[in-house]
Amino acid sequence: MSRIGRLPIVVPAGVKLEIDGQDVTVTGPKGTLVHTIAEPIAIAKEEDGSFTVTRPNDERMSKSLHGLSRTLVNNMVVGVTEGYKKTLEVTGTGYRVAANGGGLELQLGFSHPIQVNAPDGIKFIVETPTKFAVEGIDKQKVGEVAANIRKLRKPDPYKGKGVRYSGEVIRRKAGKAGK
Repeated sequence: MSRIGRLPIVVPAGVKLEIDGQDVTVTGPKGTLVHTIAEPIAIAKEEDGSFTVTRPNDERMSKSLHGLSRTLVNNMVVGVTEGYKKTLEVTGTGYRVAANGGGLELQLGFSHPIQVNAPDGIKFIVETPTKFAVEGIDKQKVGEVAANIRKLRKPDPYKGKGVRYSGEVIRRKAGKAGK
């Protein structure tokens, strides 16, 4: 049995989890998320109000989807209550970030500023000209948007210039040896 899949999903007050066949809908104070669980996996409500994810057999596919399905539903519950936030930093001379309507305007050393529009359910917060955050209720979408922004100018291994996650350690390389 999967150790993660065995854990119950505790639904806090103010959050409603509905099951319609394989579709799971989680509604909370921050919004609503919908996810379709893979076919062999089932989700059921317990007497104490928590939910459990079960698998019908010990086939390889069922085992691999068991813990995944439980974690995805739990991430939905956390998302509609607390939300997710990914903080990024811009390092480099002349590199900066500014809020532009609902999106971002990044100056990353190119000849032109880069415009990034916020997708549905995502919010950008500019804390300083070199630090900003991506917020939302969908963990996967927050991570994807943050990764796409980081991809615009990955940190350089020689000087460390670029967009990085807060707390990310960049492995630096030595420059060429001079005479």
